[in-house]
Amino acid sequence: MAGPDAPAATPPAFAVDKMLGRLARWLRILGHDVAYGRHLSGRALVECARREGRFLLTRDTRLLRDPHLPPHLFVTSDHFREQLRQVAAAVPLGDGFLHRCLECNRPLETVARDEEGLVAPPYVLATQTRFQRCPHCGRIYWPATHRAHMLEELAALGLSAAAAGTS
Repeated sequence: MAGPDAPAATPPAFAVDKMLGRLARWLRILGHDVAYGRHLSGRALVECARREGRFLLTRDTRLLRDPHLPPHLFVTSDHFREQLRQVAAAVPLGDGFLHRCLECNRPLETVARDEEGLVAPPYVLATQTRFQRCPHCGRIYWPATHRAHMLEELAALGLSAAAAGTS
């Protein structure tokens, strides 16, 4: 049991195989560091998980033959909602809702609406006050209807507690 001065548990980082793209995206929505891409399959995926201390998520049955596989979960379903439920049942999910770039996985930084170089549609600039930007790819995020839809989806999956730390 952790004492009062113990640091909060760090949410797991994942290495996700290329068959689980929607799952990878939803784990990023929840704030997890997720290594994912076409280049990550088979041995490359296992080596990434091992080298970076990531929890491996796969649907590749061939990988299960390796007796030295790093910590992993074989994802049984083809449907992302069931996949997300399975992962949530196996490992604690984070509460960093929409704090990572959904495209390149980098942590987002807060930017002011009037900051030079902020590019967003005029209506968005006129109606929104909070913006985040990916420091790597430059993608801009703001709270709009998609945010509410994501929260509704998580609540329907019974994962609303995972997104409770949202602001």
